Amino acid sequence: MPIIKSAKKKLRQDRVRTAVNVKTKTKYREAIKVAKKSPTKKDVQAAAYSAIDTAVKKNVIHKNKAARLKSQLTRPNGKS
Repeated sequence: MPIIKSAKKKLRQDRVRTAVNVKTKTKYREAIKVAKKSPTKKDVQAAAYSAIDTAVKKNVIHKNKAARLKSQLTRPNGKS
């Protein structure tokens, strides 16, 4: 446990930020799962793309990973 005041504050900030990042990451992963189960254009664009873009904006995932995920969602059989 930190002793210095600034270290305590940093620990509090890190816990909050980690919670937000986990929530964002979970949201985009779930959206991808739903989009892969029923690959309709509406589901993919509305839910998955939005969740992926939000994760990029919040620096949870890299922009190239987001591009790769979106590309995989548009392919008919998923990954190939």
